[in-house]
Amino acid sequence: MGVDQKVLGSSRVMSPAPGRRTSGNRMLQNLDWLTVLIYFLLVGLGWMNIYAAVYSPDNVVNIMSFDINSGKQLVWIGASLLLIIVLLVVDYKVYEHLAYPIYGGIILLLLVTLVVAKPIAGSRSWLDLGGGIRLQPAELAKFATALAASKFLSTINLRQQNFKDQMKLAAITLVPPAIIIMQNETGSALVFAAFILAYFREGISPLILIIGGSAATIFILTLLIPKIYLIMGVTVLLALATWLDYRLLKRYKTIIALWAVVVSMIFSVDFFVNNVLQPHQQNRIKALINPEADPLGYGWNVTQSKIAIGSGGFWGKGFLEGTQTKFDFVPEQSTDFIFCTIGEEQGWVGSTVLIGLFMFLLTRIVMIAERQKSVFGRTYGYCVASIIFFHFLVNVGMTIGLAPVVGIPLPFFSYGGSSLWSFTILLFILIAIDANRSQDLAR
Repeated sequence: MGVDQKVLGSSRVMSPAPGRRTSGNRMLQNLDWLTVLIYFLLVGLGWMNIYAAVYSPDNVVNIMSFDINSGKQLVWIGASLLLIIVLLVVDYKVYEHLAYPIYGGIILLLLVTLVVAKPIAGSRSWLDLGGGIRLQPAELAKFATALAASKFLSTINLRQQNFKDQMKLAAITLVPPAIIIMQNETGSALVFAAFILAYFREGISPLILIIGGSAATIFILTLLIPKIYLIMGVTVLLALATWLDYRLLKRYKTIIALWAVVVSMIFSVDFFVNNVLQPHQQNRIKALINPEADPLGYGWNVTQSKIAIGSGGFWGKGFLEGTQTKFDFVPEQSTDFIFCTIGEEQGWVGSTVLIGLFMFLLTRIVMIAERQKSVFGRTYGYCVASIIFFHFLVNVGMTIGLAPVVGIPLPFFSYGGSSLWSFTILLFILIAIDANRSQDLAR
């Protein structure tokens, strides 16, 4: 009897408890399925609108045909599903431990691309993998930089950082866009400015945001308002501030220096636009300010985009019924200007639903970031939210004339394998980290 009890006792020790879960089951149980659902909704809707953008009633082609963009995108979607499985199966600690090697590998890939890539529309940013497949490493640099920056910030206290730490963080953030600019991909490089939002959450001085926002405002106002009026306005504002708070008189040297810096910026805008920016970049600035000035030239894209969206009305013309889309009035309609397709065919209702999905996704990502137990996980979550927000804001903004046409895709929605892979990797690394957050707490 005693022996039997020992055997039974040992078997009880060796057998898993009824409520125990394997690590794989626990991860699936903890997976943020709502965020996963939003991802697949956006990808699915994007795929349908890619087909709508290339659909021709005179030459109807099956949506899955590899001869059109929707069929090619389906291949990238299938590859993304395999990528998701890999991202979730791999030990989540790998993303933090290998953050720097991944970042270094992508930097090397960007440099190789700069040397070996063939020029496409003036840009040397695409690697030809053969069989008509091309890869844009600039897209992959976003998640690599997010990993490296998050790893670095997890080792310091940003609220108490020294100048050396600031320079290291700046280097991590600015090296990839510097190489991307050399590839002549200014739009992709601008996305890296979004990282400042994540750094702000971790404690970087708000002064940087204030300076950056003020500089952007001065740049835009200088293009819209005669310089003399702008200088008079700045002078009046500084004088009014000094009058309201007499203590500023003691800092009159600082006030004068600030006035001189602002005036210098105002006079430098013309030089920057006319001598630094390339002709097509100058045209994008002109199109943002006044597209009606040259509706058949540099204002064509924005003008036609707004016509397409406005023609959709409240309910839209219906799926595959968009006339602006069918006659190719808007260039790059399955990539940069895909929002026009849903605006024309699904109208205000469809556009609002799509915007709502993105807002819901961003909210979920911020919630996921805030519930992380590690600084690395939280910072990475905010990096993901910042990148997706920047893409969404600029892409939609440029189709309605509120942002310059810089050629960046709508996340998960636009046609393109590199962008879909990039955003998929960005999001599902975060989902994998979040699914294992209880293990971070245990550590």
